[in-house]
Parts: sequence; C-alpha cells; structure tokens
Amino acid sequence: MIDPKRLDEMARRLAELMPSSVSHLQADIEKNLKAGLQGVLQKMDLVTREEYDVQVALLERARQRLAALEARVEALERQVLGDQG
Repeated sequence: MIDPKRLDEMARRLAELMPSSVSHLQADIEKNLKAGLQGVLQKMDLVTREEYDVQVALLERARQRLAALEARVEALERQVLGDQG
C-alpha cells in the first residue's frame, strides 16, 4: 500500500487547495481527504514498488529456469533420437 507519509502529504496538499473561506476547516478536510484517499487506494488493490520489484525478480528467475529446462529437454531429445538412428 502507499506510504502513510505520502498519503498525509497528498491530503495536506489537497486541503491547501481549498478556498480560503473554508481554511478554518482545514484539519477536518485534511482528515476526510486522507480517509477518502486511503479508501480509494485500497479498492484499487495497489502494491508497493518493493512488492512489484520482488515479483519482477521472481518472474525473471522463473524465465531463466524455464529456458534452462527447455534446453535440457532439447538436449535429451536429441540424445534419444540420436541413439535410435
């Protein structure tokens, strides 16, 4: 999920964009914006950059292992076919 500090910063910036006539409500607006942002982001089912990078690394490792296994299978097939001919 998104870093709580970033969420606080986003809510603060959005609250600052409010007209000066509602500036006395800034703390409440900020709190409500933060809660709203948090809810929307949770519904989006986002992952952190770290989680994404871990998955990319795992996928790359799986691809390498698959390529190695494919090469082994091809070598074994050539060996079996060569023994038969």
